[in-house]
Amino acid sequence: MIYAGDFRKGITFEIDGEPHVVVDFQHVKPGKGAAFVRTKHKNVLSGAIKEEAFNPNDKFPKAHIETKVMQYLYSDGELFYFMDKDSYEQIPIQADQVEEAMKYIKENDDATIKFYKASPFLVEAPNFVNLKVEETEPGVKGDTATNVTKAAKVETGAVIQVPIFIEEGEVIQIDTRTGEYLGRAK
Repeated sequence: MIYAGDFRKGITFEIDGEPHVVVDFQHVKPGKGAAFVRTKHKNVLSGAIKEEAFNPNDKFPKAHIETKVMQYLYSDGELFYFMDKDSYEQIPIQADQVEEAMKYIKENDDATIKFYKASPFLVEAPNFVNLKVEETEPGVKGDTATNVTKAAKVETGAVIQVPIFIEEGEVIQIDTRTGEYLGRAK
């Protein structure tokens, strides 16, 4: 159990049987009346954010979130299969839980998967990935204005804005948190 008075950013706890993570908190001691904890917390399953005030003595069960790095194997259209590299156990995950991360993950790449009560709820791509450009418009010679970008489709199907000098077949580095081009892969 965890007391509301012990809340800090990143602490996970359960409300009504659902896991939440503290996004922001503030201990408030008004001149008149009892102290309280103003909290902004996020439901880790639905992503909903809620602001709420708690008595510092309120108790909540601690939510245990397990994180594993797993290898992406393949997709059969509606399910995506990942393998635990230690036990070789394969788990299927619904498409709606992985759609954001799959823009940057190709077969045999690693992904971080978060579990709550042994059931996966979030798939994250590595922060930086190298992907090959499959389709892009050719750059126009003489177009040297600064920061000119064009759309490029990479091998996973994601569309990224890249500088005009990037051509088809090149491997580029992408920040998956923002979807931004970082440079040519080394």
